[in-house]
Amino acid sequence: MSTENRERGITLAMTGASGVQYGLRLLECLLAAGRPVLLLISDPARVVIGLETDERLPGRNRDAERYLSERFGAAPGQLRLYGSSEWTSPAASGSGAPKRMVVCPCTTGTLGSLAAGTSNNLIERAADVVMKERGQLILVPREMPLSTLHLENMLRLSRNGAIIMPPCPGFYNRPTRVDELVDFVVARILDHLDIPQELMPRWGLPDRG
Repeated sequence: MSTENRERGITLAMTGASGVQYGLRLLECLLAAGRPVLLLISDPARVVIGLETDERLPGRNRDAERYLSERFGAAPGQLRLYGSSEWTSPAASGSGAPKRMVVCPCTTGTLGSLAAGTSNNLIERAADVVMKERGQLILVPREMPLSTLHLENMLRLSRNGAIIMPPCPGFYNRPTRVDELVDFVVARILDHLDIPQELMPRWGLPDRG
C-alpha cells in the first residue's frame, strides 16, 4: 500500500455480531468518499450478512471483493478484501497498514481477544497493529446486556487508545425508517474519522433540507 493510501485508507473489519447493516453502510460511505478500504470479513460475519440482509456474498474472497466493488461503485483497486488467514495483507504489518481501523460490528469475543492482544487471526492482528502504531481504532460493539467482563475489556481497550462506540442511535431527529437509525451511527463514525458526511443534520444546526 502506497504512503498516500496508508494516510487516506481505512481498514474496516466486520465480525459476527448482529448489526452488519452498520458495517455495510459504512463501507458504502467510505467508498463514496474516495477512501481506499482494506476490508476484513470474518466467517461468522458472512453468516450474519446472509441472515440479516438480502446480500449474498460469493464464497471466494476475490469474487466477494468484485461483487462489493460493483455493488457500491468502487473505483478500480479502491477496495481490497482479505480472509482471516491472509497474513500477507498490508493490514498485518505496521509498515503497510492504514493508520485508522474500524471494527463494525464488533463481537464481545473480538473485544476480549483485542484486550488480551492474542492476534489469532487477521482482524485481531490488524487491530493490534493500529494500537501499537498509535493509530486510530474504533470499535462498535453490539451486545446487551454487557457483563462485567465485557465492560472491563472495553475499559482496558479505551485506556490503550481505542474509541468505543456502541451503535446507539439518537432519536432527536425523529427517525421514521430503520435506514435513518443506521445512518445516525455511521455518521458518528465518519465524524470521528474526519470524513465529511451529510447523513444527518447536526445538533443545533438548521436541517440541511
